Amino acid sequence: MTLIPITSPRFLQPCFLETSPDWSALFGNDNPLALEIGCGMGDFVANMAQIHPELNFIAIDYFNKGCLKTCKRIDGLELNNVRVARDEARSFIARCLPAKSLSMVIINCPDPWPKKRHRKRRLVNTDFIKFLGQYMAPGADFHFATDFNDYGEDVSRIMPEIEGFENIFTPDLYRHDRERYPLSKYMLKFMATGKQIYFIHYRKAAQSEEALIRPLFPRHDSMRAAG
Repeated sequence: MTLIPITSPRFLQPCFLETSPDWSALFGNDNPLALEIGCGMGDFVANMAQIHPELNFIAIDYFNKGCLKTCKRIDGLELNNVRVARDEARSFIARCLPAKSLSMVIINCPDPWPKKRHRKRRLVNTDFIKFLGQYMAPGADFHFATDFNDYGEDVSRIMPEIEGFENIFTPDLYRHDRERYPLSKYMLKFMATGKQIYFIHYRKAAQSEEALIRPLFPRHDSMRAAG
């Protein structure tokens, strides 16, 4: 199958991602990096980039169509703090990101692999979170959202067992709504049917006051508890 070429100046061509690029040069500044894994059609990262102009967002997706639509969206909004890459998450992170370089990681509505025999294929599990943790700076935020009940409950159970992460929703393991967090069109469509999104928010433990990133999402941000 022939892929539609993506010519956007905000799209990172594969030839530039064979090794870790100079992110400061690519963005034109030294702002902290945020990573969205699975950017879909790009509506979430476009909104998030406008809310947080102080961050440089890297939006990755395995599907060319999603990358193309994301680029069209951010180009139309002239968002210079977003770059898009077509890649597999673990490979991209290991190849292109320095250790402790991320101030935020976002994973919204990944493939839930609903059949029990396929659940080992889910992206978010204990091993993947531990892997991610190596690339997250102290004080970095981890945001996860899913529309699949079993997936949300699974991730909410494994996160407290992973050393080095702090639950920002304590005492709740997850919540069904929150503020200052954009909702994608997919989320809104799902919620319009009366169903719920599972939101999970953890923060990488700070190793020292000097290394601490200033939290972008306060511990108490007027989010209602799951119920």
